[in-house]
Amino acid sequence: IRAKTDPLVHHGRHFGRTIRAFCRVQALLKQGLALTVQLEFGQVSDDQLTLAEAKELRLYKELLALSPPLEERLLTSSEEELFYVADMITKGASAARSDDTRTLKGSILAWITPSNTLLTPPLSKNIKTDRGFYHERTGELLCPATMDWNDPSTRDRLRSGELIPSGDQWPLFLYQNYEYDADDPWNGLLRSSLLVTAYKHVFTSPSSVEKSENRSTRSGNARIHGMTLVTEASIAYIATQARFALSSSPVFSRNDTVTDSENFYNSLLDLLEDPEEQTEVLALKIWWNR
Repeated sequence: IRAKTDPLVHHGRHFGRTIRAFCRVQALLKQGLALTVQLEFGQVSDDQLTLAEAKELRLYKELLALSPPLEERLLTSSEEELFYVADMITKGASAARSDDTRTLKGSILAWITPSNTLLTPPLSKNIKTDRGFYHERTGELLCPATMDWNDPSTRDRLRSGELIPSGDQWPLFLYQNYEYDADDPWNGLLRSSLLVTAYKHVFTSPSSVEKSENRSTRSGNARIHGMTLVTEASIAYIATQARFALSSSPVFSRNDTVTDSENFYNSLLDLLEDPEEQTEVLALKIWWNR
């Protein structure tokens, strides 16, 4: 009889938050395993791998690093066992995503309220229908950075649904001080206080965000998993969660065409993992890790 919660679920939580949020784990395990065996037996060399294969192999190795005994288990596993492993990791990633979606939904309202003021009209912590482009504050933050929220025509088209920004049209809240520099799109990108606060909420525990003496004794997710540095994927994950929390969509769905969350997440990762952008990415990671 299997234990009530397989440790793989625990590893899956971290995998989803910091390595890949939207991942077909079963396919990744099969491909990673096949490539590992081919490399092992000299059937293929590292420099013969396609870019896609090299990426798959990297993700596979990052997953194995979370659970060192896993590689041996996979090498000797039946098809059924591989399905089970994939299922447990997927289960963990989904559970973590649901937990974060649930806690951010209420918490984010305090973070987007300018100090010494109230949101007008007020927003409910539990009901999201008034968020998104229907509210001045969430609308301003979600408005694609290349558009002008102060233009009544833009606002009306976003509210009516005539204009539905795609996931790769990045919102203003990603930028430091909520300011976008058209001449230098990297300027302030992924450095907003909202992102930092949401990151702390998820990775170092919700209480680290509140400036009260009443600290939670529960270890944050980063410490539990021995995480000391941010990963590109964890920044993209938090941005995706914050974007969803600001939106009016009630249920997180990777296939939701309105929030287009998976496309948004992948578009950020494409930039952060682009070899030609690594100078900027390194500067970004240094900024986050300070």
